[in-house]
Amino acid sequence: MKCPFCEYGESKVVDSRPTDDGNTIRRRRECVECKHRFTTYEKIEEIPLIVVKKDGNRESYDRSKMMHGLIRACEKRPVALQTIEDLAKQIEKKLYNSMEKEISSHLIGEHVMQGLRELDEVAYVRFASVYRQFKDINTFMDELKTMLNDKK
Repeated sequence: MKCPFCEYGESKVVDSRPTDDGNTIRRRRECVECKHRFTTYEKIEEIPLIVVKKDGNRESYDRSKMMHGLIRACEKRPVALQTIEDLAKQIEKKLYNSMEKEISSHLIGEHVMQGLRELDEVAYVRFASVYRQFKDINTFMDELKTMLNDKK
């Protein structure tokens, strides 16, 4: 780490502690040359995710879109907002852990459906009806039958 005062290339860490949010490390450093102290912050570099849509278009991953879909599906259901946020975090973790830079919107939708299926069956059916674009009542019933068979 270069000293901001004399620009010498070496410093030693005097103190190191996490910040309040726990996502950053605050380090107090001392220049080996001029003995001035300065503070640096170390943060995990996140790989930006690109979502590949059904039509082939690409856009930056936007957590708020997934949250909006989850909240919409769980509307008027006994599901706490914190539970929805936890599910979103789990899905994001899976996406980032895949180490893929481009993720298909289909894969994100499948992760959301899997999470909702375990969380609340009504929310799952609501989300599935929009996500899978059920054309008629028979397609809807097929999905319900599949869900009931899996439950047994």
